[in-house]
Amino acid sequence: MPVDLVKRAQRRTVGAKQTLKAVDRGIATLVVVARDADERVLRDLLRCCEERGVTVLYAESMEGLGRACGIQVGAAAAAVIEE
Repeated sequence: MPVDLVKRAQRRTVGAKQTLKAVDRGIATLVVVARDADERVLRDLLRCCEERGVTVLYAESMEGLGRACGIQVGAAAAAVIEE
């Protein structure tokens, strides 16, 4: 499952803004976005992933993605950062 990949990652980002920065810097190897996240929040991130060739996987919910990232609130996106 996509959330398991984020959960096991040594380094990761949490949240759409931080994940977009990681993709833009070229250090994100995989991005996971929540299916129930607001499309406007994810628009720039998904475009950047497409431009940079970063794989995007989908989590079922923001709540589940947030939990996998170890936070108490939902997360729209997360990324696995290269080691």
